[in-house]
Amino acid sequence: MILTGPAIAAAVARGDITIEPYDARRLSSNAYDWRLGDRIRTCDESLDAAHPTALTESTIPTAGMTLTPGVLYLGITHERTCSERYAQLLNGNRTIGALGIWVHVSAPLGHTGHAICWTLEIRAARPVRLYPGMTFGKLIFLHTFGATASYQQHGRKYTASTGIDTSRLYQELLGDGGQP
Repeated sequence: MILTGPAIAAAVARGDITIEPYDARRLSSNAYDWRLGDRIRTCDESLDAAHPTALTESTIPTAGMTLTPGVLYLGITHERTCSERYAQLLNGNRTIGALGIWVHVSAPLGHTGHAICWTLEIRAARPVRLYPGMTFGKLIFLHTFGATASYQQHGRKYTASTGIDTSRLYQELLGDGGQP
């Protein structure tokens, strides 16, 4: 079940959901409107799943920056979120989609206990200008069923995320230190 805006507000007040910074005006009927952070990483070269990705990190100027089609962008949410009680789903919104921006399509699930600023996969269909702090999507909270298994307690590879994360698939592919 999806929490309504008032249920999200009540869960934040009880401490069952953390959204930092939190602004009650960003609540909608079934979600919280999250914003784009002020940092972005870019890569316009070939990628290899068996090796760490080399990206260039920069600050998005307050005057904005233009995304170029064909370039991989990894951004970050302005908000840090966590809940030991609810799972989270992070999505773009219709407004961003109508600008030809696809955001966070491949990994929208935030496990219970995952306390993060979300790394965002961003693609542009056409050149488009974006700005730090702009509303970029919707965050949904879901009731979980069964015994809670906190992401933090299982030591997953993104548990200690503090910024924009690149793919760590190479850690699985090279688990024994050898080539795939």
